[in-house]
Amino acid sequence: MAEGGDRLVGFTIPGRSARGRLVRLGPVLDEVLGAHAYPEPVARLLAETLALTALLGALFRPEDGQLTLQAKGQGGPVRLMVADFKDWALRGYAALDLDRRFATDASAGTLEALFGEGQLILTLDQTSSAERYQGIVELGASSLEAAAQNYFENSEQLPTLVRLAADRAEDGRWTAGGLLVQQLARSEEGGARLHVEGANPDWAHVAVLGGSVTADELADPDLSEETLLWRLFNEDEVRVLPTETLTRGCRCSVEHIRNVLEQFPEAERAEMRNADGVISVDCEFCSKQFLLEI
Repeated sequence: MAEGGDRLVGFTIPGRSARGRLVRLGPVLDEVLGAHAYPEPVARLLAETLALTALLGALFRPEDGQLTLQAKGQGGPVRLMVADFKDWALRGYAALDLDRRFATDASAGTLEALFGEGQLILTLDQTSSAERYQGIVELGASSLEAAAQNYFENSEQLPTLVRLAADRAEDGRWTAGGLLVQQLARSEEGGARLHVEGANPDWAHVAVLGGSVTADELADPDLSEETLLWRLFNEDEVRVLPTETLTRGCRCSVEHIRNVLEQFPEAERAEMRNADGVISVDCEFCSKQFLLEI
């Protein structure tokens, strides 16, 4: 088991025609959240967003590409939340509307309280094939977990279960976990598809077991992913796939930013320079400022 988490475990349940992903994040969250001073509800939601992005990235596996998850809002204190997955690395940030206050009642952590009206947007860029897929669902649900569930119910062809959780320990460290279980297409395992051929007892069985996972179990850094999978699905044969280690993936660097700036015409770069002839570039992901003479 990797120290402190940041692991993603794939698994299959062949006898029930199901597959899934289980993710646990730890140090990656401390790096991402530690670069900012987010209010607790925003930090918690960004932790869940990173866990969901890891699950989706592992599910869709964009070859030489990137999966990006965005939540855009209007009317709440959070304008934008972004996370992306590339080469088993994660990064993310939230943009706040400083003119709006956070709710202080029990609804403070709901999507409506944080974003107002908005959309959850999933973008899959396949660099090798130059293809792009985008799925959009309204942020009408109370939680990110429910919004993700709505996305799969409206945008995907396979019955899917999503569970997310995040927790901050007394020492301030964050842990997040997520579970995604999906019925396999009939062509993959020969089973009936729930939404096409009526209730599928195999999927109903898997959904009940997977849905029994608790937030404490998902976010418990001392509970190994393999132990949790056995706890949930010990009635069936669970085949665990090779584990992937996740890292923080902010890709900003002087060289990268310089290459980007060189793509602009000289006239536009001249407008970017300050009185000292320096271009200032801020990275929202890692909260760093880069000063370049170019």
